[in-house]
Amino acid sequence: MSRSAACVGRGLNALVRACACALGLLTLAACASESAPPLTQEAALAPPPRPSSCVAVAAGANLQAAIDGADDGTALCLEPGSYHGPLIFTKSVEIWGPHDAVIRSEGKGTTIEIAADGSALTGLTVDGSGGRFDTLDAAVHVVADDVRVEGVRVQNAVFGLLIEKSNRAKILNNVVQGPDEGPLGLRGDGIRLWETRDSEVRDNQVIGCRDMVIWYSSNNKLIRNTVVRSRYGTHFMYSHGNQVEGNQYLDNVVGIFIMYSRNLTLRDNLLARSSGPGGMGLGIKESGNLTVSGNAFIANTKGVYMDTAPLEPDDFNTFENNAFFHSEVAVLMHSSEKRNAFLGNQFVSNHSQLQVEGGGNALGVDWNGNSFDDYAGYDMDRDGFGDIPYELRRLSSQLESTYPQLQFFRGAITLELLDAISSLFPMVEPQTTLIDSRPRMSAVEWETLDAR
Repeated sequence: MSRSAACVGRGLNALVRACACALGLLTLAACASESAPPLTQEAALAPPPRPSSCVAVAAGANLQAAIDGADDGTALCLEPGSYHGPLIFTKSVEIWGPHDAVIRSEGKGTTIEIAADGSALTGLTVDGSGGRFDTLDAAVHVVADDVRVEGVRVQNAVFGLLIEKSNRAKILNNVVQGPDEGPLGLRGDGIRLWETRDSEVRDNQVIGCRDMVIWYSSNNKLIRNTVVRSRYGTHFMYSHGNQVEGNQYLDNVVGIFIMYSRNLTLRDNLLARSSGPGGMGLGIKESGNLTVSGNAFIANTKGVYMDTAPLEPDDFNTFENNAFFHSEVAVLMHSSEKRNAFLGNQFVSNHSQLQVEGGGNALGVDWNGNSFDDYAGYDMDRDGFGDIPYELRRLSSQLESTYPQLQFFRGAITLELLDAISSLFPMVEPQTTLIDSRPRMSAVEWETLDAR
């Protein structure tokens, strides 16, 4: 195959397609859905409705005594005002309140511990916790099965919602407001699942915390949550069979990081603006049988980072119909050049489509049907796919993979000159790192997303 026929170029066709993709990007990344408000700490959802039959509890009353004296199945409805913590759910009851019913910490320990199966905490605000990390001082600590925490606002707490050794928990429509300032490592986790199974975390907002943690927790669903201005949007470790769908991760250091986990599905998530030297939309380490489909990776330092993934010889990872836009590196691989497939993805306006650390290549990866904005081929038979393969050869990316300190010159004319020289003089021709034998000619249509 001749170099003139197969190499990546910047011809007229590539230019036209890049312009078309750029127009689509403006709609995707900059336009805001009229139905979705901008994300602020006031963007809380309406509290769940007041239970039809409940026992009214006046502001300032002894709430612990009301819990201890209630029968299982009782609903306690709080009036607006303040209530003193700490509280322990010793009975299977529901405590409901409007957002201006506030349970306040006394400044030490956990504010609310839910220890009775089948309990519910709904609607109200939990203000504060103790300040110790070693004792996991939290606003709400769940240590029972079949518990529901819904429509609760958490503020001024070290850890927000801590779900530990629980089954079938439902964490729904809550807002966890972290400090949103100071070192990320000195904040607590907004939501943490620890040895928790078969649970649902849905429609929550985590703002300015440290991490959302899913450790040693399998077969859970994370649906339509929003995590902003935190460290790890969601951090999986030793957690298998989880479903992550329709979430938004904005302005975090890392959107999602998956470690030592298998059989996860990531679908229709938005991972945007994970910036800085360690910024990545999705990080994967020694994890396999992952299905990553329909996600949008926008303006990240690294769209996807893969380290020894998959690890197990029988595992396979599939990346299908994702969009990689405006990232420094769309895909960065480290010892992950086998048993991965990239199918039908879209690569637009990235500084580098692919880098393989250590100067290797990704020729062992299955690349098929992807759309690249720098593809300069043609489609004579009009089947929607290029008649010649897309081959990625870029000297600057190859050198940056081997010598990361050269990233200092990224965006400068120095590296652009290197690429120009490598295309003119065969003596410095870079190695091929990627071949897609059937590149898609047209850009994939994407819906409008609110990435504010």
